[in-house]
Amino acid sequence: MTFELPPLPYSRTAFGDLISEATFDYHHGKHHNAYVTKTNAAIEGTDHADRKLSEIIKVADGGLFNNAAQVWNHSFYWLCLSPEKKDIPAELVERLVADFGSVEEFKSRFAAEATGHFASGWAWLVLNDGKLEITSYHDADTPVAHGVAPLLTLDVWEHAYYLDYQNARPAYVSALLENAIDWDFVAQNLDGKGVSRADQG
Repeated sequence: MTFELPPLPYSRTAFGDLISEATFDYHHGKHHNAYVTKTNAAIEGTDHADRKLSEIIKVADGGLFNNAAQVWNHSFYWLCLSPEKKDIPAELVERLVADFGSVEEFKSRFAAEATGHFASGWAWLVLNDGKLEITSYHDADTPVAHGVAPLLTLDVWEHAYYLDYQNARPAYVSALLENAIDWDFVAQNLDGKGVSRADQG
């Protein structure tokens, strides 16, 4: 099969100054699209050609892993964002309080993980053996490869924020975490209902 660049679930101008149209043009239109193109080229005529994206990630290495994982990570990331500020659903609040003590403590620890991650990568809220955990993975690495359930991610590669925030990664992380997360989608992932939207195949 041939993977496709998924359309954004909102307008490129919907976030105003939080995420500019120019950032979406480059991040989605060029970076994400390039990962799709390279993944398709790498699987053409191979045993991977009929596999789902997540299935490829679990068995691939090298360039194929990097590109396929970046397709998945980006597809998931767009779904984590909302141009409208949303409240956190009660069931997710309950889980955050149970595992981190409070919503504010969760946000503080997640922001610290995202801003403190060295070089390129992704900050994640995951569900691991029934417990919420905050972690980060380098480069293209993804929870799909580690058997944990992704709930939320922020892209901390520079191409995700440099046009809008330059080198101020903390400002980018804070702006999105406080104003632009689709907490309904995050809550859906507690039961695995949202994650499949990032997969293809």
